[in-house]
Amino acid sequence: SAMIVAMRPDMDSGISARRATAGDAGRIATIIALAFAGDPVWGPEMARPDGSTGHHAAMWRPFVDGALRYPATWLTTGGEAVAIWIPPGGTSMTPQQEERVPRLAAEHLGPAAGDYLELLDRFHAVHPAGEPHYFLTLFGTDPGQRGHGFGMRLLAHNLDLIDAGHQPAYLESSNPANDRRYASVGFEPVGEIRGPRGGAVITTMWRAARGPGPRSGAGHRHFARG
Repeated sequence: SAMIVAMRPDMDSGISARRATAGDAGRIATIIALAFAGDPVWGPEMARPDGSTGHHAAMWRPFVDGALRYPATWLTTGGEAVAIWIPPGGTSMTPQQEERVPRLAAEHLGPAAGDYLELLDRFHAVHPAGEPHYFLTLFGTDPGQRGHGFGMRLLAHNLDLIDAGHQPAYLESSNPANDRRYASVGFEPVGEIRGPRGGAVITTMWRAARGPGPRSGAGHRHFARG
C-alpha cells in the first residue's frame, strides 16, 4: 500500500532513507558543497582567487532552505547522499530567500558575482513552465562515500514514489559524466544551457510521467506529504 511505501523507504531500492527536515539543512548544505566543489560548472562559477571552497556551503544554503519548506527532500540515513526536490506547483525559494542569493554572491565572489547570477538566470529562463512536475534542484553524494551507489539508489527510490503518483520530473545536469546515469533511469535530454564564461554545457533533462495514474493526488501524498 501507499502507506507501506512511505514508511519503508528502503523496501524496493535497497536504500535506507528518510525525509529531511529543517534540522538537516546544515548537513545537507555541506554534502552539496562537497559534492559540487569539483563540478565542471559550479566549481569554476563559485571559485575564489585564493582557491578556497569554505564559502560554498553558505552559498548553497538558500537553495536548501527553500526546498526544505516541502517534505520532498530525501537524505540517506547515514548522510551519504541527498536528493533535493521541489514538488509540482512549488517554488525554489521564498522572495526573502531569493534576496539572500545576490548578497551572498557579492560577499563571497566579489567581481565574479555577476557571472554567477547570470548563470542562475539562464537556468530559470529555460525551466519548463507548462506541465507540473517534480524538480530535482540538487542531488549529490559526499565524495568520501562515492562509488557505493548511494546516490543512484536514492534517486531510484524517489522516482518509484513519483511514479506512484504518475508525475513527470525535471533536472539540470551540470556534469556530462552524469548524463548517462540519468538516462538509465528514464531522463531524456531536452535542451542545453551555456554559462556566461563558456565552459561545460548543462543538459536539461525531462522524465515523462509513468506509473498507474493519479488517484486524487495520492502520489503527491506518497512523496511530498507523507
